[in-house]
Amino acid sequence: MLQTMTRAKAIRAWFVAVALIIVTAIAVGIHVTIGTAAMMLALCLVPPIVALFVWPGVEPPTVSDIVHDRVRRR
Repeated sequence: MLQTMTRAKAIRAWFVAVALIIVTAIAVGIHVTIGTAAMMLALCLVPPIVALFVWPGVEPPTVSDIVHDRVRRR
């Protein structure tokens, strides 16, 4: 399962998890102040931004891929 995980899927899962936490907190009755809202916003936005910078992108082709023309055959 983790082999097929992409950046978009990981970020989508993070937003869903944070949304569930926020909905649960409001349903339980936690009083949401400006400070709490700012903390929830930071909790929601900072990890996906870090994931975008840290997660490896598309791997460049290797010499073998170029020599054997594997990119065009796929």
